[in-house]
Amino acid sequence: MEAPKQDTAGMILIGKSFVIKGQVSCDGDLYIDGQVEGSVDPKGNRLTIGPDGRLKANVTARAVVVQGKLEGNIQASERVDLKQSAVVVGDIVTQRISIENGACIKGRIEVHGGEPSKHTSTSAAASSVAAAPAAVYS
Repeated sequence: MEAPKQDTAGMILIGKSFVIKGQVSCDGDLYIDGQVEGSVDPKGNRLTIGPDGRLKANVTARAVVVQGKLEGNIQASERVDLKQSAVVVGDIVTQRISIENGACIKGRIEVHGGEPSKHTSTSAAASSVAAAPAAVYS
């Protein structure tokens, strides 16, 4: 099996055919369309989980975009974007969040600004976001 590819824009790609068990870390933006079980840390960069991405992992990144399935917690220092096809089972902690119609979340969402004492916590128990346009909370 060959190593993950890095495209010309500097994004590291883990394709559909990859199955990784363990810790994934890198010094660049990361796009996962395969399967990962363990933890994912692109060292303060952006993580995108593609539509075919399937993760059972805790994620730490600057920004996270979910189009596929994630079973685990997300900690994003800047923002989280949940696209229409996203399915997240786990807690989310971030400064900003965007949720498109059709995204499914089961877990707790904690949104806070620069000060940890000022935060908003929301519990999303197996809910599908519907009937409203994409929302951005900050």
